Amino acid sequence: MCNLYSQTRAQDAMRQLFSGQEILDSLGNLPPQPEIYPDQQAPIVRAGTSGGLEFAMARWGLPTPPQYLVGRKVDRGVTNVRNAISPHWRRWLGRGNRCLVPLTSFAEPRGAGLGNAWFSHVRGAPMFFAGIHVPGWTSVRKLKDGETTDDLFAFLTTVPNTEVAAVHPKAMPVIVTHPSEWKIWLEADWREARLLQRPLPDESLMMEDGGTTADPSGTRG
Repeated sequence: MCNLYSQTRAQDAMRQLFSGQEILDSLGNLPPQPEIYPDQQAPIVRAGTSGGLEFAMARWGLPTPPQYLVGRKVDRGVTNVRNAISPHWRRWLGRGNRCLVPLTSFAEPRGAGLGNAWFSHVRGAPMFFAGIHVPGWTSVRKLKDGETTDDLFAFLTTVPNTEVAAVHPKAMPVIVTHPSEWKIWLEADWREARLLQRPLPDESLMMEDGGTTADPSGTRG
């Protein structure tokens, strides 16, 4: 499962992807993020409260299903969502909770001690994870911090295409690369938007070694 990705596209370049739309940019002066791990802050694109779009920061990891928190004080969050028909996720699949998560590449672990394989688009097309966000969620993410209230996000996964399957045969993130797909994900009803939970076409990704040799752990729902 993808628990490491990069986002190095400049803010101005990201705004240009949505030219013609009103944008509220709440990112501040966002530096490149060559390695984004679970529970870290990262940019998302979501519908604005008064129309248009908002670029905002959110914390990676959605609320864990309650049955997995019995006896636990800390909710470390769920980074990847596969089972969209689960009642736990279904309440957040409407237009108001969908977001786009910008990325330039993502990593899949090769196995213990073998480092990560990094995937990027062969033509350099702009990529976004098909994300879900939950604003203003109060929980204990780290025991030392106590309760915090955060905007949270994660993204959908699906069966892998050929390139990802060579490293991770079970799943890959749902990635959308075309403005028409971005619009569907943010604006369409779920009956249409759910059709985007599919792998990228074969031969659309290139694999390269790089980044950290860590094998980050995470949770998938």
